[in-house]
This record gives sequence, structure tokens and C-alpha cells, in this order.
Amino acid sequence: MHTMTSQPSENRKINGEHIILSLTYIGKNIEMKSGVELTRALENWRRYFNESGLVSALVINDNYFVQNIQGPRPAVNTALAKIVEEHFEIFPNIVKLEEIETCKWNGFLVKHLTSSIEDEEYALKSFSVGSDYNPYMMKNTQIENFLKLIFEDS
Repeated sequence: MHTMTSQPSENRKINGEHIILSLTYIGKNIEMKSGVELTRALENWRRYFNESGLVSALVINDNYFVQNIQGPRPAVNTALAKIVEEHFEIFPNIVKLEEIETCKWNGFLVKHLTSSIEDEEYALKSFSVGSDYNPYMMKNTQIENFLKLIFEDS
């Protein structure tokens, strides 16, 4: 009979912690208000992501949002469940899920789109459906390029 001797590094991998995921999803901004309420909610999420070993890029406006979450597979799954439970009447639309070698973002990045010229330029460079920011009209590659364009210096 073969007995297994567990090594600490193998114990760490039992739940897939060594696998790094990148999850991008879009949703309608039904609950997130603006001002103090939004700032408080984003700070809570920033703290949660930091404690969970996750990084994120989030683009939000009054109607929609796009978020990319990166980190250990179990933490990404737990975060998605928490996001759905707290903020969605219906499940968000997952745009892309892939395994990656390293995380791309540095912390919890947030861009709040306004109707400014700069923000319209982000939208126009990223997709050809006009200047209205609606991620439901964007293809996966357009969403990825949109996030990259907005956060490339972060």
C-alpha cells in the first residue's frame, strides 16, 4: 500500500491556489449610485480584493460596468460569488475566463467614465458603435482592448 507524504507546497495546491485566473465580466449598473455611496462601496471592494490576493480593473459609468479580476482560482471564484450575491438581480455576463501566468494589474484600479472628451476618446478608440459606452455592444476583444487602453499606465 502506497502512503502519501504531503509536502507544504502540495497542500497549498489542493484547491488550485497555484492556478491564476483572469475573469472579465460586464453588468448593468443598477445599484451602484454615485458620490459617497459609490466611494464607500468601492473602498470596501478594494479592501476585500487586497485581503483576498486579487487585483482588478473596473470601468464604471451610470449605466454599465466592466471588470477584470485576476488572482488565485479559488479567490476569483469566491469573489465572483460575493459580487453576484451582493450586486446582481441576474447573473452578470462573463466575457472571458482564462488561465494566465501573472497578474497584469497593480491593485484595485477604478475608472469612472463621465461624458468628458477624454472618456469619449477611450470609447471611440475601443469600439465603432458610437461614443455611447455600452459593453453589451462590444466584442470580447474590444472589451479587452478597452480595459488595456484605459489602464495601460497603471
